[in-house]
Parts: sequence; structure tokens; C-alpha cells
Amino acid sequence: MPTSIKFIAACGCLGAVILATAACSPRRIPPMTVNDLMEDRVMLDGVLLKCNQNQSKARTDSDCLNARIAIERLASQSEPAKEAKRTEEFEHSREQLRLSQERLRQEREAKTKVDVYQLPLVPVEPTPPPAPAPNETSPPVARESNHNP
Repeated sequence: MPTSIKFIAACGCLGAVILATAACSPRRIPPMTVNDLMEDRVMLDGVLLKCNQNQSKARTDSDCLNARIAIERLASQSEPAKEAKRTEEFEHSREQLRLSQERLRQEREAKTKVDVYQLPLVPVEPTPPPAPAPNETSPPVARESNHNP
């Protein structure tokens, strides 16, 4: 079975076309890892948007699964931070309340205390002794005698 030059050339062209189409086809992009998605929030948002638009693909696509895992991890990381911030705000408001109550208590004490140096000067007149009533008799006054016994 003699092979003709035309047949060899045709097989060579066919092989070249197959190689050219294989080389020109887009390479498969590996799925994003969870850590990559956690670091690149814009990419994470893009993947989630793509997954939300195509719900049938979202359950099986590895990018969508990794994006969900990344979201869960980010949420679990932010929970302690939120809790710490909430505790800090609570302590701050508690301190503010304590300070305002302390100021009110000091103002109340200042109002009830009498500062003798701030009182007005009023001359004090002694009260006159009570006058005897007209129907009463005055008690007998004992007189001393000047003679010696």
C-alpha cells in the first residue's frame, strides 16, 4: 500500500489544524481558592454575583462553593470584632452614665451644704428678757443686811 504524497500532506495539514485549534482554545482557569477569595473582596463579590445569576450552576461550581465558604469564614472572623466593639461601646456609655450621675450627686450635695462664708451678714440683736405679766407678783427679793453678828 503505497502512501501518496497527497495523503501525507493532507494528514500533516489535518494534524496542524488540530494542534492549532487545541493551542488556541482558552485554557481552563483553575477555581479560586477560599483564601484567595477572602483576600480579594472584589473577586468574591464578582463570583457571588455570577453564582446568584445562574442558580443551577451555583450548586455544583467549585467557585461558588469556595465563595460560600469564604463568606462564612469572613463572617466568623468579624463576629468577635463586632462583639468587642459592642462591649467597648457599652462600657463607654456606662462610664458616661456613671459620670453624669456623679455630677448630679455632687450638685445635690452642693445645694444642701451651707457655706457659712457665703451667708449674708445680718446683725443679731439679743432677745429682750420676758416682761412679767401684770397679775403675777414678783418674787420676794432677799435683802442682805450689812451688820455682823
